[in-house]
Amino acid sequence: MSVPSRARGYESFGGSVGRTAVDSSPEWSYPPTAPEGAPNIIVVLVDDMGYSDIGPFGSEIETPTLDRLAADGVRLTNYHTTPLCSPSRAALLTGINSHRAGFGFVANADPGYPGLRLELADDVLTLPEILRDNGYATYAVGKWHLVRDATMNPAAHRGSWPTQRGFDRYYGSLEGLNSFYYPNQLVSDSSVVDIEEYPSDYYLTDDLTDKAVGYLKDLRAHDATKPFFLYFAHVAMHGPLQAKPADLAKYRGRYARGWDDLRRSRFAAQLGAGLFPAGTQQKPRNTEPGYEAAEWDSLSADEQRRFARYMEVYAGMVDSIDQSLGRLLDVVERFGELDNTIVVFTSDNGGTAEGGPEGTRSYFAEFAHIEDPDWVGDVPHDEELIGTAKLGVHYPRGWGQASNTPFRFYKGQTFAGGVRVPLIVSWPAGLPRAIQDNGIRDEYAYVTDLAPTLLELVGIQRSQVRNGLPAKEFDGVSVAQVLRDPTAPTPHTEQYSEMTGHRGFYRDGWKLLSLYEPGADVDAPNWQLFDVRADPTELHDLSRDFPEKVEELAAAWDESAWANTVFPLLTRADLARRRPEESRLAAPLRLLPGTPTLERYRSQRLIAYRDFTITAELGGYRAPAEGVLVAHGDPLGGYLLYIEDGHVTLGVNSYGNYRSVTSGPLPEGAELISLRAAVRPRLRQDFTVEVDGVRVAELTDTVQLVGMSPWTGISVGVDARGPVSWDLRERRGPFRYTGDLRAIIYSPGAIGVPQETIEAVEREAEFVAE
Repeated sequence: MSVPSRARGYESFGGSVGRTAVDSSPEWSYPPTAPEGAPNIIVVLVDDMGYSDIGPFGSEIETPTLDRLAADGVRLTNYHTTPLCSPSRAALLTGINSHRAGFGFVANADPGYPGLRLELADDVLTLPEILRDNGYATYAVGKWHLVRDATMNPAAHRGSWPTQRGFDRYYGSLEGLNSFYYPNQLVSDSSVVDIEEYPSDYYLTDDLTDKAVGYLKDLRAHDATKPFFLYFAHVAMHGPLQAKPADLAKYRGRYARGWDDLRRSRFAAQLGAGLFPAGTQQKPRNTEPGYEAAEWDSLSADEQRRFARYMEVYAGMVDSIDQSLGRLLDVVERFGELDNTIVVFTSDNGGTAEGGPEGTRSYFAEFAHIEDPDWVGDVPHDEELIGTAKLGVHYPRGWGQASNTPFRFYKGQTFAGGVRVPLIVSWPAGLPRAIQDNGIRDEYAYVTDLAPTLLELVGIQRSQVRNGLPAKEFDGVSVAQVLRDPTAPTPHTEQYSEMTGHRGFYRDGWKLLSLYEPGADVDAPNWQLFDVRADPTELHDLSRDFPEKVEELAAAWDESAWANTVFPLLTRADLARRRPEESRLAAPLRLLPGTPTLERYRSQRLIAYRDFTITAELGGYRAPAEGVLVAHGDPLGGYLLYIEDGHVTLGVNSYGNYRSVTSGPLPEGAELISLRAAVRPRLRQDFTVEVDGVRVAELTDTVQLVGMSPWTGISVGVDARGPVSWDLRERRGPFRYTGDLRAIIYSPGAIGVPQETIEAVEREAEFVAE
């Protein structure tokens, strides 16, 4: 019989329908499947790792897994990315230039312009979405940093979170950085992991690797053939630098020779491996004001000893990344799938100078510079703690220039030191190497090329629509032929770059570059011109010799900037702006016991640059009740209020400099314990503790916690995750309160810091978040 016209729900059914199953025939629908024999894909993206930091690109650090991949695969020596992490991640995952994807800067600002949405728009299609729509399982672990910091909380719109952008599963940190021993917040799929205390042997890189291995094992337990895409975005090598004890010990004493010698030896290794043509030169060190690194032999013996310790930590972390990849590939090999797995290994930008000329043992203090002669940017902790769980450190920028051997400058700049990074591609079944092919490719390629290249290699076409909207077209092009053929020319012949006023434009071997100097006219670039075919290290400025080429490329930059949503040009000062609605984050807040640890940015808005009062409502204090009432922060900075042995103690951790004060005996039946903070000049703060309105203790002239600190959010009735006080954690653990705690109330007061100071500090905070 035919289905009557009044029936509903049968429109797309291809079987037949009668009144009963006897006179009907079924039809089943199926999800999309990948092409027959489609390879797995693993993309490993490292954070802030320079060009020369792995063995295949000249490093002395032990990277046997990467050595094997490079021996059988392809090394792209002329691969470029954007100068900062969020823009690079957006470009990699979308194939779209970073501004056009909405990420002209890192996701720690909100100036309100199209090229700086700092969240992926609805018409931006991602690589995992394309692959998932074509039958792939899709997984992401590690650093995301494609969500504005104001939308990292569970109440926010999640349209730019990983599982809303094409990933079946996600585990990692939405932040731009994190501690390796006590992450402030981890997310599993789309939910915060509510963890109170990390295990004593916890290390973030290992945790991420465990999760990635678990995803693959889970997939193969249920489907033996479905191909997968794994995006492993390491939190390493971003500061604060922390290494596992065994990895730290492995490199002890190896860097006493200093960064000048390391830069020379790495460059010699690169020339010997054929990564650069004979005759290539390198500048011994950066000497430009604000970017310069001291000559190693000019340092004192004490400085050399301490500075070398930082590089030992860094090397141990690179080694740990290689171990992680080795574990992953071992699992793939045990499945018998290694030959048919594409492995991509690269970095999001070059090595960084954020540690300053001397490095820092108090990570967030380094980025809160103010006009204050008493400000301590490097709290002088015991050198033996460098690289351990107890400190957050970063290396001096002299090591950053060694990371970027043989190039000049660093992360954040458009010169090669900021944007030219290693890229290894391996696929034994699909990209076999001819005997005469050494696997080195010196043709230009860009981060937007990765998505179209991978899609061509696996034989998949991208959709033209996302969420009913026309999807933005790729800006990148496939360089698959370059991977296959050592003689193939690159199809990517020109590319703009821009970051906080720094500019660059590449066309057919010419590169036009400009450094933005703070205070200068952002729209008046001081162009330098380089022939990077003959001068890959950008040493010889030819702008005076070829003024017509400068004019040509400058006009091309301008045209490309308009085509890619770069305008208006913003400096760091402009990026401090936030949307007005964020003011609601400073409204009074009542927190009940059992509330999961608040997200970092939400917590900061309650106390940043202002007077505030925290009130603990008790159901009448009764001895021997004890424990933490409220805690906000971790070893990198924070404060906590706790009861122990019948007394109230306030502890304030000013970027690792811990001070505390304890009251007299707490009276039975006390109902309100309040902590009042009052802003003082020069980013100082006075604290007083009251019990039922009576002052019982005070702690004056403490350094305000500003910028990215406190890093871990607010906990009620416990000091969760990273400890504000190491002594208390070692004695009492998280020290959960045992009495009747009814609520913690935050009452933010007036802003007490001048606006110009706030803007200066926030600019520094953006620097650490990059």
